[in-house]
Amino acid sequence: VADTLAAQIATEERDGRLSRASVDALYDAGVLRMKLPRVLGGHEADLVTQFEVLEAVATINPAAGWCAMVGATSLAMPGAFLPDGGIERMFGNGRIPRGAIVIMPSGEGKHVAGGYRLTGRWSFASGVHHAEWVSAHALVRESPDAPPRVHMFSFPAANITIHDNWQVFGLRGTGSCDISVDDIFVPADCVWDVAFVAYEHAAFATGVARHALDTLTDLAITKKRGYGPDAKSLADRESLQRFIGHSELKLAAARALAIDLNTQAMTAIESSAALTTSLALELRGSAVYCTEVATDIVAAAFRFAGAASIFDSSDMQRCLRDINVAGQHLFVSDKTYELLGQTRLGVADVPPMG
Repeated sequence: VADTLAAQIATEERDGRLSRASVDALYDAGVLRMKLPRVLGGHEADLVTQFEVLEAVATINPAAGWCAMVGATSLAMPGAFLPDGGIERMFGNGRIPRGAIVIMPSGEGKHVAGGYRLTGRWSFASGVHHAEWVSAHALVRESPDAPPRVHMFSFPAANITIHDNWQVFGLRGTGSCDISVDDIFVPADCVWDVAFVAYEHAAFATGVARHALDTLTDLAITKKRGYGPDAKSLADRESLQRFIGHSELKLAAARALAIDLNTQAMTAIESSAALTTSLALELRGSAVYCTEVATDIVAAAFRFAGAASIFDSSDMQRCLRDINVAGQHLFVSDKTYELLGQTRLGVADVPPMG
């Protein structure tokens, strides 16, 4: 699907959302169901395969890679955690829908007979324009005096209002608008407890860095910088040569860390062992680290590429914008390093998603 995804980039940047062509390509190729349990028609791919697929898509089209990450999660998590009744509602008659998911618990669910009344507004609903089902975190008080608990609510996208506020610096093609619902009923069997997720951001980051390095390498052979007939090509500049060599090793090292940790996690899963807090935080930490490495590589590549990169039509400029916006995500904040450090210092009960 590489040609289809690459051909949609300019349209998606202009329209501020992923195109139907890209969504159809990801859906038809099975990318969006790669994390879904096999019993529901998914591939139930191992974590390393998931990494490689998301990285490959992000290398071609970062917005599509981001939406593939979110879209696959939006099916896999309810597919794994919904009660049977909710599974029948969302995946009835063997049909796999298209989904979106929002993580911040900025909604409120109130207990009523048979379920909940849900009201809220959520930001960053990536890919929501093509979603048929939405899952969203909300706070629930089981009694007026009880502390709030976070639950995930899954409901048809026909219930939402999409707010056209995705006018942003980067990741423009993801269409990550705000969404809201107003006092909708959600059956109890479409509500489930939260689960850990964060590892995929590493794959997105290495994919964007890979694209930037490849773009610069191709450009360096033909582009000259300087005045007069004796100007050197970029490829002849020792500083560029060093940067390419160093960056290839930095990216390979960061990627190897993420692959190793995903392999460890997969080994634990296959042995029916729960992930330790330390391993969960290492996974999340690898996503932070890969994002940092990718951001540094893309920023330097942008500078080496010269004035042609300042235009909106430039792949290099888009990579710069996309990786910097991705780096603003809560899941790849420095807080992760603090939490991992706490586990090494003997602090008990460190929350991986804290």
